[in-house]
Amino acid sequence: MKNEMILVLDFGGQYNQLIARRVRESNVYCEVHPYTMSLEAIKDMQPKGIIFTGGPNSVYAKDAAVCSPELLQLGIPVLGICYGAQLLAHVLHGKVETAPVSEYGRTEVTITDAASPLFENVSAKTICWMSHTDYIAAAPAGFTVTAKTPVCPVAGMENQAAGIYAVQFHPEVMHTAEGKTMLKNFVYNVCHCSGDWKMDSFVQTTIAALREKIGSGKALCALSGGVDSSVAAVLLSKAIGKQLTCVFVDHGLLRKDEGDEVSAVFGPEGPYDVNFIRVNAKDRFYAKLKGVTEPEQKRKIIGEEFIRVFEEEAKKIGKVDYLVQGTIYPDVIESGLGKSAVIKSHHNVGGLPDFVDFKEIVEPLRLLFKDEVRAAGRELGIPEKLVTRQPFPGPGLGIRIIGEVTAEKVKIVQDADAIYREEVAKAGADKDLGQYFAALTNMRSVGVMGDGRTYDYAIALRAVLTSDFMTAESAQLPWEVLAKVTTRIINEVKGVNRVLYDCTGKPPATIEFE
Repeated sequence: MKNEMILVLDFGGQYNQLIARRVRESNVYCEVHPYTMSLEAIKDMQPKGIIFTGGPNSVYAKDAAVCSPELLQLGIPVLGICYGAQLLAHVLHGKVETAPVSEYGRTEVTITDAASPLFENVSAKTICWMSHTDYIAAAPAGFTVTAKTPVCPVAGMENQAAGIYAVQFHPEVMHTAEGKTMLKNFVYNVCHCSGDWKMDSFVQTTIAALREKIGSGKALCALSGGVDSSVAAVLLSKAIGKQLTCVFVDHGLLRKDEGDEVSAVFGPEGPYDVNFIRVNAKDRFYAKLKGVTEPEQKRKIIGEEFIRVFEEEAKKIGKVDYLVQGTIYPDVIESGLGKSAVIKSHHNVGGLPDFVDFKEIVEPLRLLFKDEVRAAGRELGIPEKLVTRQPFPGPGLGIRIIGEVTAEKVKIVQDADAIYREEVAKAGADKDLGQYFAALTNMRSVGVMGDGRTYDYAIALRAVLTSDFMTAESAQLPWEVLAKVTTRIINEVKGVNRVLYDCTGKPPATIEFE
């Protein structure tokens, strides 16, 4: 049975994936697609509602991203956010101009129409996140102004008869105090969704679909031991049993002792009855990465080499048609969606080589966010320790080492990271952290150790608070914990004489360093 869905049309906004995440939190399925999506394709999807994202351009610019006016005549409710709101005003003959004063950050918004279905149970004055230089100077004919700020005369507008709603601010970000309520109001009050997106039904439906798709064929699961690939592996094992072989590639870029830990969980002594192969491929990955410093090139090299190892193992197994990956939705979006910017190529999406010697790549988690993957893991009965495991990127320490990857640098970051994770966990400071790790910078600086001059590397420590890995804030770890970690790293890790703490959020940074 097909889920009800909300379609997000992306006009190049930095928060596009957050909109989808917030809608799904209301138990309504949601997908992000480029604004260039054809009318026919939109009709085929049969969305219950459409949301226009923000974007960096001016709607009246020559090369502005626009939508077809016919889209607004399909009888499907539309909500425009920021640029999306201005676009609706522009297309429907309202007036969009450069604002006399730009609004950025937290802004008090006054709700001027309490009867608006979009603002049900929203305070008369509410804090919202603004980010715009243009504004709607006059709403189109037939529209009611529903919100304003001292600077922005049309912070919200709607035409209930036409099913068109718009807000100048960003309800999807956490800084908008009642944004979740507004988006929930849109999907339930305006789009009349019933909320049929539940993880238990996703698991059951996916297992059945995988069983039907693969039939009597064989599948190879690219198992990293992280939560994404582990959930994908258990899904497949429930669908096709011993037709599945899990291949764990130890590429020499894992955290300290991680290869042995993964083998203990999925190997012959572990709780899962799966075919398991561990491939020690450290030397071939190091050889491929020799002299490479550019992050995107590193990701693509690692992605391609993974595929080549899987192809070789598949030939040994014999007639394996399907390659299974733990790709999740943020991987897909960050690797580039339509004309949106590529933030970074994920080794299992944008990092794939042009030719892959498998009949098909199967990605059962491709449309899930990280916390949805964890929920699916719990539905599958995967132990909580594995479900809540610290995220670890497929390219591994290759993207936590700035510059060229060498065996010496890998050992440095492995040892530093192990100390950091041990001390943070020992202090009980890890409970609310979304992710924390050590990375090796390519900066070397002068130090003094044992009355002698040193010229060694700097380790950067990272710890973030996040609910969805789409946005994150730097965690304020206790100073005594950071001090202890620093002392141990300097004393115990050869080649390091300085430890730094990264205070940057996402955006503007990404959680990983490369």
